Amino acid sequence: MGDNTINMNNYKFNKDLKGSNTLYIIIAVFAIILLLQKSLVIVDVGTRTIVFTPILGKTRSISEGLHFIVPFLEYPIQKYDVREQTYTMGAVSDERVVGDQGIVALTSDGQKIMMDMSLIYRLDPATIATMHQEIGPQYLDKIVRPQIRSITRNIVAEYPVEKVYSEERNEIQDKIYDRAQKELNKYFILVSKVLIRKITFSPEFAKAVEQKQVALQEAQRMKYVNQKEELEKERKIIEASGISKAYEIEGQTLRKYPELIQMKYVNKLSPGVKTIISDQASIINFPADLLKEGKK
Repeated sequence: MGDNTINMNNYKFNKDLKGSNTLYIIIAVFAIILLLQKSLVIVDVGTRTIVFTPILGKTRSISEGLHFIVPFLEYPIQKYDVREQTYTMGAVSDERVVGDQGIVALTSDGQKIMMDMSLIYRLDPATIATMHQEIGPQYLDKIVRPQIRSITRNIVAEYPVEKVYSEERNEIQDKIYDRAQKELNKYFILVSKVLIRKITFSPEFAKAVEQKQVALQEAQRMKYVNQKEELEKERKIIEASGISKAYEIEGQTLRKYPELIQMKYVNKLSPGVKTIISDQASIINFPADLLKEGKK
């Protein structure tokens, strides 16, 4: 009976030992999974991930791909897209871009305009960790928008309103690009292009421009009419000059050959009139009927 008790106790002990081992294995597996979870970081294509080390108080960036970090000592805290992006300031409803209200600016002659603008940019991958430390993920609100608005207003203020909506528009766009590139580069933001999408003027100025266009079209029409009249006048002068010259030549010819006068006279008579030229000074006309009766 005692042997049976010992065997039962051994069986129970072995069973408990196996249960404990299974539990330890499960715990170990979960620990390994957790450790792998904390030590493996997958960075998507075209992005950079910021890793923070609290003990050292330092940050670093890791590029796309699979990376190992020190678990419980390093933490991935922020992801940044380093591909080209478009930031639009203006009322754009038909495009999938980040939007904000347009830029209100004053021209050199005090006209108020509203400008819709797009900025094409990307974050510098080499300095993304520094950018995160000094600016953070709110770089659009903190840096891009205020800088672009300030630059645009300062440049527009150099031009009268008529230059803004005319051929100077491209020049203004180029100036904004040059200054934006220089200023935003200080904040680790690389500018690729600046596009002026739309310029809206005050209703009063728009009406004035419309009236000016109408007046310009009317002036062009009148210019065409005047040119046409001048051409007609020149044509008539040339025609009259030609007729006068023809008469002058004809007079000279008749003075040189007087018999041509009688010939011209005869040619103008009615076909039924018979003419007898007696000499240089007299012409006798006979009706055709009279000559017929004489023949009878």
